[in-house]
Amino acid sequence: MMTINVIQDKIIEEFSELDDWLDKYEYLIDLGKELNPLAADLKTEDNAIKGCQAKVWISAEMKDGKLCFFADSDALITKGLVALLLRVLNDQTPADIVNADLYFIEKVGLNSHLSPSRANGLASIVKQIKWYGMEYKNEKI
Repeated sequence: MMTINVIQDKIIEEFSELDDWLDKYEYLIDLGKELNPLAADLKTEDNAIKGCQAKVWISAEMKDGKLCFFADSDALITKGLVALLLRVLNDQTPADIVNADLYFIEKVGLNSHLSPSRANGLASIVKQIKWYGMEYKNEKI
């Protein structure tokens, strides 16, 4: 199993091979298209992320001591951002998720190239994923 930092380093490497932000946005859109659609019954108000302009839903469940996330968005780039975060944080332990330093966001330039509303949305998504980590860590399932 790959650690959070190994996955982040791979993402940084992939982004560094893309020439400009048009290519990087295209890459994000492609990642979003690969994200499995969220079951309709999980697209609830409880799973909706507050603070996102786009509609984003995230659900989580514990499997063998690791958190598995399910997510979707109605906006292509946002869906790609979600897919990127899930790639890093899916199938990790709650403690690792809570303690993760998501340095890839800055290293690939997402924080400086996203619109303020997308950057706020990304921060809200990260906060929600870490909240799930905290909840499951505290339950010690």
